[in-house]
Amino acid sequence: MNMPIRLMPNQMVPQLRVKTVGGPCWRLCDQKPQHFTLVLFYRGLHCGFCKAQLQAYEARYEEFRKLGVRVLAVSADDRERAERTVRDWHLDELTVCWGLTIDQARDWGLYLSEGRGKGFEGVTEPSWFVEPGMFFIKPDGRLYAGFVQTVPVAQPRIDDVLAGIRFAIETAAEPPGGADEEACRGEGCGCAEPVKLHAVGEC
Repeated sequence: MNMPIRLMPNQMVPQLRVKTVGGPCWRLCDQKPQHFTLVLFYRGLHCGFCKAQLQAYEARYEEFRKLGVRVLAVSADDRERAERTVRDWHLDELTVCWGLTIDQARDWGLYLSEGRGKGFEGVTEPSWFVEPGMFFIKPDGRLYAGFVQTVPVAQPRIDDVLAGIRFAIETAAEPPGGADEEACRGEGCGCAEPVKLHAVGEC
């Protein structure tokens, strides 16, 4: 059984190249934002939760721009479905991308689901699609923060996302969550020796 991929803070994220609606191919390596690239992986046209999420980001797009954050929405939908997404959901500012492959989804540690018939507003689900993921990527291609979900509900609230971005920018703090070597719980914790935190993929 293959070990699931888990992206680590301050490590380089996988390369990402996807097609955009109404534009050229988008490549992560070409992005030079002031602070972050925010990649939103969403399920696709059939998902009502995704519609609400992307419309919220569309409505607050200017706030992200002023913070120096470029927002991108990516799905495994084909071009026709992605074009319908932009048109029907009225996404005029967001860059919407399509054609994510299974290998790319796995590289990013996303969960995959099989289609089960009709979805939101009677839209047929594709044979497979990704579950939501959200990644904040530094200009140098290293991960600042990531959120991966098995279901489309209970996604991070956009107000909390914006507040978190402002905090990260104002404090310039290094992201937590990247410990993978020797670590201790601290003085007075009662441990006789440092706790070994295994590197990703090791046991």
